[in-house]
Amino acid sequence: MPRLVLFLALAVFAMGTSEFMLAGVLPALAADLAVTPSTAGSLVSAFAVGMVVGAPVTAALARRWPPRSALLGFLVVFAMAHVVGALTASLPVLLGTRVMAAFANAGFLAVAFTVAAAAVGPERRARALSMLLAGTTIAMVAGVPAGAAVGAVAGWRALFWAVAVLCVPPFLAILGAASLDPVGGGRRSLRKELVALCDGRTATVLVLTALVNAGTFGALTYLAVPVEEVLSVAWIPLVLMLFGAGACVGVAIVGRIADARPRTLLAAGAPLLVGAWAVLAVGGGAPLVLLVIVPLAGLLAFAVGGTLIALAIGSAADAAPTMAGSYATAALNVGAVVGPVGAGAALTGFGGIAGPAGFAAAVVAAAMVGGAVLLRRA
Repeated sequence: MPRLVLFLALAVFAMGTSEFMLAGVLPALAADLAVTPSTAGSLVSAFAVGMVVGAPVTAALARRWPPRSALLGFLVVFAMAHVVGALTASLPVLLGTRVMAAFANAGFLAVAFTVAAAAVGPERRARALSMLLAGTTIAMVAGVPAGAAVGAVAGWRALFWAVAVLCVPPFLAILGAASLDPVGGGRRSLRKELVALCDGRTATVLVLTALVNAGTFGALTYLAVPVEEVLSVAWIPLVLMLFGAGACVGVAIVGRIADARPRTLLAAGAPLLVGAWAVLAVGGGAPLVLLVIVPLAGLLAFAVGGTLIALAIGSAADAAPTMAGSYATAALNVGAVVGPVGAGAALTGFGGIAGPAGFAAAVVAAAMVGGAVLLRRA
């Protein structure tokens, strides 16, 4: 794997850590800014919404820029947003920095997806993209718990400084890269690239990507609730690490299999993922079932989700070379926004693990059935 892809993954890790890190320090942050925790929670929502809106907007703005300039520019804006966030005592200013960071994150990820795919060629596209996804996965597994620990010891502002510092090695690597192939969008009109989004196959894969990730992030957001009920609060970090460990294996599977046999992986993985979520919904009240199924669900969720992202970029790469990455980024984050809302409603209605895991099983089943019909027509 090219050295550049590894440093892009490091940048994605820093950005993923930023996206999720406030969950562990929200009470302390709220107390420091003299606001309620629910008000401080708007910082999390602002980042997620900024990612959804920012991906196509920033990719459209940067489509005529050289890839190196785009990546460096987004990385600088992202780092500076965290420097300002670390220094401010104002919630509105902090809210503005979160939106700015989200836009920069979305733009960087959209360009990085395209650059990584171009750096390795179609035959290793899924492997390169799985490496970037691994940055997000590791952020959930290691970055968020580490952030909570750092925040507890040094305060929430230290997290913002740490994320800014993490941006330095990728910046230097991108600056010193021998070459970054242009993605060719300068000669293709934006209108034609946006029209490619309406292509039946591309649009279907993007919808499936959003649905599968809605299930994943919905169940993951509320995973601590049943763990506390079935085991204890002390088990929550371990169970989250089990999910993350499974996710890392799933990303590795994407890198090994999805390039050669993506449809086979989806045909086998999607039904198994529905089954895993369903078993967790029905039998998650038993400690052994919970501990066995959680890492399996993480593995299958990221194997299926990662394959769909690679297919989405591959489907749009020819007709929309500069916007393909933004399509995939937006679809991924639509799932991250919608999933917790749906899973939260299911948790209220059914309680325990049955609600969120049942929601995840339902949306993945809908994706599996609807996708088979729509792709056949497309």
